[in-house]
Amino acid sequence: MGSVNAKVAMRNLRKSELASVEVDALADSGAVHLCIPEHIRLQLELEEIDKKAVILADGTSKLVPYVGPVELRFKNRIGFAGALVMGDQVLLGAIPMEDMDLVIIPKTRVLDVNPSSPNIAISIAK
Repeated sequence: MGSVNAKVAMRNLRKSELASVEVDALADSGAVHLCIPEHIRLQLELEEIDKKAVILADGTSKLVPYVGPVELRFKNRIGFAGALVMGDQVLLGAIPMEDMDLVIIPKTRVLDVNPSSPNIAISIAK
């Protein structure tokens, strides 16, 4: 478990005419989802698809917008996700990291492609 910062490119899949946005994301293997702040939602013109109830660290529950689809790019990896709109920084959780086969390297405190599969993302589907 751990968290590090990494540059990630994000794009709205429904509006291909919009440029992608490079963000400094907090990659946290203890988090689950992709979370984006409101200003990133506005910049990417992402439409609300639904609302999701989230339970915060203090135990309180909050209803937040769910938007997407978002294309994520990191090095030679690509992934697609929905995003919860909350917080003040992009949060890359375990689900999008698993989808792109990314790992946090504890010794160097960096996000990187899985060293066991450097050329193409591997997923377990059994």
